[in-house]
Amino acid sequence: MAERMTAGDLYLADDPELAAAHLRCMDLQEAYNASSARDGEARAALLRELLGSCGEGVVIRPPILLDYGRNVSIGSGTFANYNLVALDVAAITIGADCQIAPNVQLLTAWHPLEPVARRNKWEAASPITIGDNVWLGGGVIVLPGVTIGDNTVVGSGAVVTKDLPANVVAVGNPARIVRHLDGPA
Repeated sequence: MAERMTAGDLYLADDPELAAAHLRCMDLQEAYNASSARDGEARAALLRELLGSCGEGVVIRPPILLDYGRNVSIGSGTFANYNLVALDVAAITIGADCQIAPNVQLLTAWHPLEPVARRNKWEAASPITIGDNVWLGGGVIVLPGVTIGDNTVVGSGAVVTKDLPANVVAVGNPARIVRHLDGPA
């Protein structure tokens, strides 16, 4: 089932291999969320063990909530404030030097619209990609399959339902572009 899951096909989450991976994540996540802010080395080591890839200088303020952890990659210098939810059934790639405000949700998982398939507990996922130097405001929700380009700012409370290009400001539900930014100098 793990191959089906990572390929974006319908899968059953109660598969024994997936359940074991989820429990591993829960144990590491619990340790990270209980770790002392005074012991940065231990906290960074837990984060490196929990995530698939974690760049230098990444700071995530607990609590963080994940499904598997191993499907999350975070670039160097990224900061995530309290209550990051990253349901990493599919890959979640976060670039370098990003700013993620409290209560952001990155949701890769989705369920079939057909009642019988949903009742039978089938689900699937689509990856999320966030470019470098992106700022996600408080309470932003990013839906499955979305890519957000470099240097983009997403305003607090926005729901990102489709891709956003680089160098824009987007707000609202659904998120819409309200301003274009100058690219990096």
